[in-house]
Amino acid sequence: MMSADKCEAMMMMACASCSIAEVDNIKLKECAECDLDLVRYCCDECQNNHKLKHEEACKKRAAELRGESLFKQPASSHLGDCPICMLPLPLDLSKTSMHNCCSKVVCDGCDYMNISRIREMNECLQHRCPFCREPTPSTEKEWEKQKLKRVEVNDPVAMRHKGGEKYNERNYPSAVEWYTRAAGLGDVEAHYQLSRMYNLGKGIEKDGGKEMYHLKEAAIGGHPEARYELGIGEWNNGNTERAVKHWIIAATQGDDDSIKELLEIFKEGFVSKDDLAAALRAHQAAVDSAKSPQREAAEEWQRRMKSV
Repeated sequence: MMSADKCEAMMMMACASCSIAEVDNIKLKECAECDLDLVRYCCDECQNNHKLKHEEACKKRAAELRGESLFKQPASSHLGDCPICMLPLPLDLSKTSMHNCCSKVVCDGCDYMNISRIREMNECLQHRCPFCREPTPSTEKEWEKQKLKRVEVNDPVAMRHKGGEKYNERNYPSAVEWYTRAAGLGDVEAHYQLSRMYNLGKGIEKDGGKEMYHLKEAAIGGHPEARYELGIGEWNNGNTERAVKHWIIAATQGDDDSIKELLEIFKEGFVSKDDLAAALRAHQAAVDSAKSPQREAAEEWQRRMKSV
């Protein structure tokens, strides 16, 4: 009798449809949908022929992989690091700026030290992007030209910002188009904005399924606000354990709203003391990691400018 492991190993060496073995000139490929190690195919035709037999196991495994991705701790927030100082960008976007010339989001500390606020002002130099060093446009027409260049090279950040412009103009159908293009190129914030559009029914028909799809894509991509909202939805549906998981992950990214929720439900016994303490430490660590003397100096400079 052949052992189950040996039988499975032999199946892995042959096409699940035609049973042809993998040899030098025939390379088998796995199912792209579920990444399931139980089936391999020699060609697209065989995969299509075997689709009905594999469909149930494929959907089940794909759902498992999706669940694993959803509750995996992201390496960072969707904003990533400042491309100059390499410190995590703050979740408060008012402390950053996006430059149309290169679509890079730079923290106020680096923008201030640029020494756009120090060297350039003191030496009466032309203001330039702190990252790519392109001169800052002086007219609206030049600004638009820079934006168009980034869109033409399929820059998802530029496309998402174009969607934001259309949204502010209340041209919601166009906003949806731009967000969809940006999301298709992997822009996490665009996924989050699309979830809002599908929720509100602005520029597109309301669709709860698509709203949740884009919200989950944003959360998987490291969007703490999207994950916080997923937690709210799970809590309202009575899935307290899933809600807590979402809020703990978002809290470790520095999300204040998630920490507030954890503190509230701790009083009701839904979070253990150890889990809450760990979340608080991680939250503080995330907040501290986004601080620097340069960013503090920029905040102080902005406060002085407002008081003048």
